[in-house]
Amino acid sequence: MLKTALAGLRAHRLRLLLTSLAIMLGVGFIAGTFVLNDTVQAGFAQRVTADAGKVDVVVLPGKPDGVLPEEVLERVRGLPGVREAQGLVRGSAPVLGRDGKVAGNAATTALSIVTGPLDRSDVVSGTGPGTDDQAAVLDENTAERQGFRLGDTIAVLDPDGAEHRFRLVGLIDTGVDQMLAYTGAVGFTPAVARRMTGAKGYAEIDVAGSAPGLARDVEAAVGGAYPVKTGAELADDLARAAGVEARQLTLGLLMFGVVAMMVAALVIYNTFNVLVAQRTREMALLRCIGATRGQVFGSIVLESAAVGLLASAFGLLIGYGLATLTLTVLGALDAPLPTDAAVALSPATIATGLAVGLTVTMCSALLPAVSATRVPPIAALRSQAEERTFRAGRARAWFAALFLVAGLGTTGAGAFVLGPGQQISLVVVMAGGALTFLAVLVLGPVLVRPLSALVGWVPRRLFGVPGRLAVDNSGRNPKRAATTTVALTIGVTLMTLISVVTASTRLTMTAKLDGQFPIDYVLAGQEHEAVVPRSVAEELRGRPELASVAQVREVTAPVAGDRRTVGTFSGAVEPYVVAGSMKGFGEGQVALQDTVAERLGVRVGDAVALATKRAGNVSLTVVALLDADQSALPPVTVAEKAFDAYFGAVRDSRVMVTVKEGVSEERARAVVDAAAAAYPAVRVTSSTEVRGQFDETLDMLLMIISGLLGLAILISLLGIANTLSLSVHERTRESALLRALGLTRPQLRRMLSVEALVLGLIGALVGVVLGLAFGWAAMRALFDGALYAVPVPQVVSFVVLSGVAGVLAAVLPARRAARASIVGSLATG
Repeated sequence: MLKTALAGLRAHRLRLLLTSLAIMLGVGFIAGTFVLNDTVQAGFAQRVTADAGKVDVVVLPGKPDGVLPEEVLERVRGLPGVREAQGLVRGSAPVLGRDGKVAGNAATTALSIVTGPLDRSDVVSGTGPGTDDQAAVLDENTAERQGFRLGDTIAVLDPDGAEHRFRLVGLIDTGVDQMLAYTGAVGFTPAVARRMTGAKGYAEIDVAGSAPGLARDVEAAVGGAYPVKTGAELADDLARAAGVEARQLTLGLLMFGVVAMMVAALVIYNTFNVLVAQRTREMALLRCIGATRGQVFGSIVLESAAVGLLASAFGLLIGYGLATLTLTVLGALDAPLPTDAAVALSPATIATGLAVGLTVTMCSALLPAVSATRVPPIAALRSQAEERTFRAGRARAWFAALFLVAGLGTTGAGAFVLGPGQQISLVVVMAGGALTFLAVLVLGPVLVRPLSALVGWVPRRLFGVPGRLAVDNSGRNPKRAATTTVALTIGVTLMTLISVVTASTRLTMTAKLDGQFPIDYVLAGQEHEAVVPRSVAEELRGRPELASVAQVREVTAPVAGDRRTVGTFSGAVEPYVVAGSMKGFGEGQVALQDTVAERLGVRVGDAVALATKRAGNVSLTVVALLDADQSALPPVTVAEKAFDAYFGAVRDSRVMVTVKEGVSEERARAVVDAAAAAYPAVRVTSSTEVRGQFDETLDMLLMIISGLLGLAILISLLGIANTLSLSVHERTRESALLRALGLTRPQLRRMLSVEALVLGLIGALVGVVLGLAFGWAAMRALFDGALYAVPVPQVVSFVVLSGVAGVLAAVLPARRAARASIVGSLATG
């Protein structure tokens, strides 16, 4: 039987080619993900080792935002065995762009660049600042975005907002520090860094020395008040922190890899099912000459193992190529990931890829192999294998009903019972979707015939006899058709769901932005700091082009013992009161966001203690609760005059401007820009820009997810081509008989193409219905008051492309069927 199975593989090399392609693509995606992860992690390790290898011991602050005082540095420097100790300064120092405004969405992080053996800065161009207080270095990404070159003069703001100019002498790589990759970095000499950040201490103390037990001595010197680590421990911490993002990326990609392998499993199962049906006489003859059921079963399993092993090996090579291509693209896009490490297939990746491919292939072939053992020896006497008729049994109905009720019930619980916005709600909806999909999978053979009649109504009338034959053929073997289309259904369901969620999120967030900020322009600092002078709002109020100007001021102060954001407002701001009233809002009163009130355990009428700078501790009466999801007011809001009495003349955190009807956008922008021109830290953002950035993010996310799901779609189309090809082979005599009765070659090709079209449309339509339904349920779970939107052009394109792709998948099988000899095919026994 071993020789027979191997001879069968050699004799029918093309028979399992498409099956192998499905395995190769699935394994290639998973292997490529692991290779990508291994390479990025190796790059992190290389950079961290080189960075932390210069440090023997490091002293860190006891709190996340804490600092190390000068006296700690002096104690460490006085220890025997310490060759050098340097305190590193780190803090905010906004860099101004070419337009004279602060660059980026967050304040640039200023660093002290030390000289000597403890210099851990990675200068990629130029030099470090050395001892030159007029020199500075900038991270290469910020320099590129702002158009700065070596030798240029850059402007940086100190803590008081005063502007200082420096000569740009070098560009640095921020390495594995993800925060610096986000904020950007500017480096100075230690003295200038302290002056520009206003730091009162050090963010870190690095120590170089070779004395045994140095870390123990340093720990004793700092008195145990501050964490002390060795250079190796520092490297592990940095690598762990930097690798979190890479691991999250890996997990996300692996989810798509699992979907691809699930679709591949359905394709493999269908392929072996058809192959077993085709080889009924062959297996019956083997039974006649003495082969046992176990030997027949073993031959099918052996065949699947050989195909799975070979395809998985090629899949590993595809994965290596995908990872290399991805790293090349990431490097070209200046992604904040190390892409310069050597790309390699690790033993773990090889073992995982082979194991996944082999396991999925063999498990998918088990049921067809079991059915092969049920072929009676008398089947060898039949001239042609009988086509089994499908009957929907009671077990199928019970299982379908069970999964359907459980799925719909679970989905309803996630969408309606559990609160929106909770992670558990979305997980429950996803679980309900999986159960419902199982019900559709069980009901698939029952649904195929009515769906093929529905979908084939137009082709039956449009394509004449070939169209009627194609529609009948598509529903003739419901089990095979259902298994073929369900692979495509998975991909279309996920793509429709993602499209619906994206469109609905865009509509929901736009509506929330319109309700929350019915404004045209916002003037604020990079992180809503209090940097907008009050004179800016006063100047804007005098402009005839503007309809309204509202101000919001905020500080951080203890409220009932916990530090919270306390603020006030002036101008037309909708408070969105959910309980109580803000009518006559004045001194001694406070309005709380409902979430803050819940955490504090207070209601309207209760008293809340507030610690202020000028008035000491004051007791405020809660007069209103605000909707935290919609209100633009601070979490703890007091009246304007009371706020000034409590905290002094604080600058505005935000100034919100509405333009009068009929005023052009260019004119209004010029007015607002002119008011903020003298203040570099004040940025002007239009509501159109905010929505545009939000839409760009959603569109990018949709494009990436669609590209990843495209692999599952491709595998499912291979499944259609594979099934159709094997079906053509199975119906050789039938096709020849149709030709003998007058069906021309073009008509035969048309019949098979229409059959593939119908199968593709069935899978797409079921996928669209499921995607629309569970997209709605997902939005109910994600957002309170979510709006539902169906991106009709995208959904229609999914259906159309599925039909077109099905037709393309039928080109080669139809061509081969049309070329077959009529006489030779009729003689096939």
